[in-house]
Amino acid sequence: MAIARKRQVSLVDTKYYHCISRCVRRAFLCGEDRFTGQSYEHRRGWVEDKLGELAKVFCIDVCAYAVMSNHTHLVLYVDDKKANRLNDKAIVIRWHKLCKGTLLTQKYIQGEKLSKVELIFFNQTVKQYRERLASISWFMRLLNENIARRANIEDNCTGRFWEGRFKSQALLDEAALAASMAYVDLNPIRAKMANTPEESDHTSAQVRLIFAKEGKQPKQLLRFAGMPRQIMPKGLPFELKSYLELVELTGRVMREGKHGHIDNMTLPLLERLNISSENWLKLTTQFTRVFHGAVGRPASQDGYCENLNRKRRANISNCAKLFA
Repeated sequence: MAIARKRQVSLVDTKYYHCISRCVRRAFLCGEDRFTGQSYEHRRGWVEDKLGELAKVFCIDVCAYAVMSNHTHLVLYVDDKKANRLNDKAIVIRWHKLCKGTLLTQKYIQGEKLSKVELIFFNQTVKQYRERLASISWFMRLLNENIARRANIEDNCTGRFWEGRFKSQALLDEAALAASMAYVDLNPIRAKMANTPEESDHTSAQVRLIFAKEGKQPKQLLRFAGMPRQIMPKGLPFELKSYLELVELTGRVMREGKHGHIDNMTLPLLERLNISSENWLKLTTQFTRVFHGAVGRPASQDGYCENLNRKRRANISNCAKLFA
């Protein structure tokens, strides 16, 4: 039985989540349908464009993504502190970029004075909008709904486009975050659609590599802050160079069909995360097979389960073994 979303998201324990959406039956999100010969490749651009739009409005950052032929992978960071910092007007303006709002919010934006009774209802609405702008459920809802509507119009059909609600995994520590991001960025290589990360179209790794050539980081993705993070408190807790080198090397090993060996020069990122090269290969090739819920070392899972009042700790044996 599916677990309620509110029992999967605990911002006290982690702000990072891996989300997966998959199309129904043989529906094609992107790529080419070998049965009909029809190409849906242009839809990859729909997903990337919509991701960029939503990231500008929501208080949610995109850490990694991969747009595949019939599913999408996202690693998201929920910036709830930013949502709480924004004033009421900023919250309403952001929400109006997504939806029409209510008569009261429209009246407020136009500068009209609200009565005491209207202010009570207005404040309740703003509180709701503030929560939604830091909600993974609303982010994924607006992303998937937009793509589904456009695809159904193009296919001249109606009905369900996605197989169900998106799946999400809480990433409880840095090791889980690094493994999940690498797993997402290496999707095209595992699917034999590309040989290297720079050839992996419609992935965050390719975008980061393009900007890295100019010594920059893309604005549409959450920045790498490195360690320690005194200068930039918000950002991915790794060095960009180390992460890209690790993804590149992992991708090459997978393409060569080797097992459990990542060169003799183990990269500093793996050393700091204390993950063996053998376990790293399994994590970046079978992440969604071995984990079906929150991911992280056993110690990270204790607080997460306690805060969500969950007695059963999923994946505990795999987490203990692979993050050892």
